[in-house]
Amino acid sequence: MKQTAVVAVSDVAFGGKGVARHEGKVFFIPFTAVGDVVKVRVTRDKKKFAEAEVEEIITPSPDRVAPKCKWYGQCGGCGYQHISYASQLALKQRQVEQTLRRVGRLDEVPMRAIVPSPEPYAYRNRIRVHVSHRQAGFFAHSSHELVPVSRCEIAKPGVNEALHDLRRAGVQDGDYTLVAESERGRFFEQTNDAVAAEMLALVESLVPAGHDLLVDAYCGAGFFAHRLAPKFGKVVGIEENQYAVEHARRTAAENESFIAGDVAEHLADVLAPATPATTTLLLDPPAIGITPRVVDHILASAPASLIYISCNPATLARDLSSLASVYRVKSVTPLDMFPQTAEVEVVVELACDGNI
Repeated sequence: MKQTAVVAVSDVAFGGKGVARHEGKVFFIPFTAVGDVVKVRVTRDKKKFAEAEVEEIITPSPDRVAPKCKWYGQCGGCGYQHISYASQLALKQRQVEQTLRRVGRLDEVPMRAIVPSPEPYAYRNRIRVHVSHRQAGFFAHSSHELVPVSRCEIAKPGVNEALHDLRRAGVQDGDYTLVAESERGRFFEQTNDAVAAEMLALVESLVPAGHDLLVDAYCGAGFFAHRLAPKFGKVVGIEENQYAVEHARRTAAENESFIAGDVAEHLADVLAPATPATTTLLLDPPAIGITPRVVDHILASAPASLIYISCNPATLARDLSSLASVYRVKSVTPLDMFPQTAEVEVVVELACDGNI
């Protein structure tokens, strides 16, 4: 194949790369938008697909806007700053539905409208930066080359103040998590406070009335458990991170208890004595999703209500497919927790159909 080509971008895949078709191959091109006509340079040529970089924008997409960050395109942190925010939301909504259909093999995907972020910029309450030779910044797009930055446009002002202080301090080489509040950082928390609040309200609205037990798997510091505790007679959280569990216990209500350990090791014991018809299971796993062992525990106990929160539509789709013999998807709600990036959060509501 020629090393350069002119292609028209027809879609943007999950992960942020534009999709074009040329001479029988699918091209994947970062930093493009639907409607772009671009001259590209092929960087990887395989039998059925090619990866390429933009050399020239011949006809820009109507969705294009000027990126706010002067390091955009070099820094690997953001992938959508060149796309209008309304178009970003539409892309993510479509990507979630397409992934659940293709990977999860769902014939019908009961999509709800994506929840936007009130602040498309300056929303992150933490960033992780790398320091090398007294330069602080982020890794470059598709490499581990450091791009020094003095400001992150998607970070909150307090986080940028911490970045400024770090740069002045001349710290040793390494990775540093910068947060707006000093007490944060020892365990995972959502990075977009406003959308996290929207997600919490959404999950609360999905919890059925009259259930006795909530099992909050991968519960972190009790973000969901604390809010939902008044709706249940008993709440049990399971979390590997000891710091998070200690924090959850310090702030727990009387009907809350927390187990420090692997969900796969403890879930069966928690679900075994429960009444499935009055049990809600909340899953908020890391990006890798749930393990086959966790799937087996869920299918064996079959809690009547299941709410799955995911930051990775592909592993979410895989897990929904594994649960399909017992569970029916009632609703799918994307949330834009990470504007200007290709990431998306998804909340799925499932009900047990009793096919066991």
